[in-house]
Amino acid sequence: MVSMKTSQEAHSEPNHEAARAIVVMGVSGSGKSTVGRLLARRLEWEFADADVFHSETNVEKMRRGVPLDDADRRPWLQTLAELLADRLSRGRSIVLACSALKGEYRDLLTGGSDRVSFVYLKGSRELILDRLRSRVGHYMKPDMLDSQFSALEEPTDAMILDVSRPPAELAEEVERRIRSGRALTGPG
Repeated sequence: MVSMKTSQEAHSEPNHEAARAIVVMGVSGSGKSTVGRLLARRLEWEFADADVFHSETNVEKMRRGVPLDDADRRPWLQTLAELLADRLSRGRSIVLACSALKGEYRDLLTGGSDRVSFVYLKGSRELILDRLRSRVGHYMKPDMLDSQFSALEEPTDAMILDVSRPPAELAEEVERRIRSGRALTGPG
């Protein structure tokens, strides 16, 4: 007798060839965590927020209003790269919300894998600053936004989405492109 698996059971089985990682990137306040969570829920993939992987030293530095430098970010990015590589090696798809501001950071995160794609949440400084000012309880201070924009190297190989659109609409756009098999590059 052949047993039928529920969709949840079938979904939980690893598929090494089909496993993918999507990094939802952008400056602080662009909506990475919100869009990333919505996308992961829609796709039934694991979600991880890079912010929770920061060392206490990094978090304290940002709380004091001191921007992180490359040396601060490198161990954090290495941990995130290992997370993505682990999930892909086990056939598990994942959505990661991570600033990934520089090209070298994105290179480190991909680890050379073509199964890691980026979705860039792009918005004006003014819009994002308004969002940061209304955010409560986050260690990233609004006055640090300029350092993020200064460090940002906009990707050329990512799906680019305008953050003035509702987060649910952005997540739906990414899901539609993934399910259609289209590459995650260019405007959304």
